[in-house]
Amino acid sequence: MDTAAISRLLAPFAQLEEQQLRLTSIYIDLLLKWNARINLTSVRDPEEIVTRHFGESFFAAQILRSRGPVRRGIDLGAGAGFPGIPMAMLMPETAFTLIESNQKKATFLREVIFALGLKNAGTFTGRGEDYRERADLVTMRAVERFEKALPVAIGLLEPGGKAGLMIGESQVPQAKALAPEVKWTELVPVPSGHFRVLLIGTKE
Repeated sequence: MDTAAISRLLAPFAQLEEQQLRLTSIYIDLLLKWNARINLTSVRDPEEIVTRHFGESFFAAQILRSRGPVRRGIDLGAGAGFPGIPMAMLMPETAFTLIESNQKKATFLREVIFALGLKNAGTFTGRGEDYRERADLVTMRAVERFEKALPVAIGLLEPGGKAGLMIGESQVPQAKALAPEVKWTELVPVPSGHFRVLLIGTKE
């Protein structure tokens, strides 16, 4: 997909520089190629991939970046790389680790990181429970077994660190109940029309 079309589709979510648009185009091509072999996303339409996956991820990156500097970020259950890789693209000052237990998906993530030349992103192939480092930002988006994944995500946070959850609006009460040690401060609607929100909280 050409960069002008990508820029137009991303307009409600974020404004990207030309180089970021070029990297997004490379990423889309890789995603479509790999998705023909392994199930990375159920979304097949390239334009919908831009809005659903890239748009939401870039939107979250802009919001979280504006809340203060981030040294280390973790994307738990990274899947096809959303929101972790777009966040690494928009936040070059932050070191991101994408945690993904599925070997094939982790291999895809490594190929994308290499193809985009991202020096601030890496992968951990394994479960979040087995990752020993901590971060001042942990993100999750559309993970399976949310009720099990959220406590793991919070456990990966340093005290005072921020959690950024991209979840359905109906999951917000569950998130707050599962993580009472987090002071949930913001609920930001994502401009997608899919009833997804960005829930932000700080670990006390």
